Amino acid sequence: MTETQRRMYHITVFSWYSLVLLNLAAKQGEKLPPGIFPYGGPWKYLTFLNLLLQVTFFGLALVIDLQSGKQSNILNRCKDLLFSVFVFPVGMFVVLLFWMIFAYDRELVYPATIDAFFPPWINHAMHSLVLPVLLGEILVQPHVYPKTKHALTALGVVGLSYLSWIIWVYLSVGIWVYPILGLFSTAGLVGFFFFNMSVVTLFYLLGNRLNSYAWGKR
Repeated sequence: MTETQRRMYHITVFSWYSLVLLNLAAKQGEKLPPGIFPYGGPWKYLTFLNLLLQVTFFGLALVIDLQSGKQSNILNRCKDLLFSVFVFPVGMFVVLLFWMIFAYDRELVYPATIDAFFPPWINHAMHSLVLPVLLGEILVQPHVYPKTKHALTALGVVGLSYLSWIIWVYLSVGIWVYPILGLFSTAGLVGFFFFNMSVVTLFYLLGNRLNSYAWGKR
């Protein structure tokens, strides 16, 4: 893919995610439907945090593209680290886990009452289109992956931080961010967390493998 094509890809994706964020921001002040509670705002949802992660990465990638050959090694390293360790694994995890639970019982993750608040295109923007966008990023340019132990350590720290946050929300208001969490015992929650971290780890390894297949040792 040429530099111009890569730049256009990053412009398109960044603009798309920015549009989604603007539409979410326009919802502020509207009456929340059953299934969404105000404490913590959108910051308690992994889907929203992932959206911010995606728009940050593609914004950074676009800035690097526009430097016209005067690329900073530091920015490139930040871009590669962000994509390989967080953007790809977390994005893929959000898509997989959301639709698995949705297919089983949507009320456990995305109650039907939310449909009147978020139109279907926003739902798919946050939970479906993330997947082809990430696969497209694998194809438009290579990424340098860090040592696996360092990457997994960083993922573990971020995972524990998010778990601590949603537990704090529960202890504060007595409501789980995701209804499915209310089905588990304490031991079950621990097992569910380790299962999720295992899936994220597999997605990190998958991203590394796909990057190698697409670009070889480059």
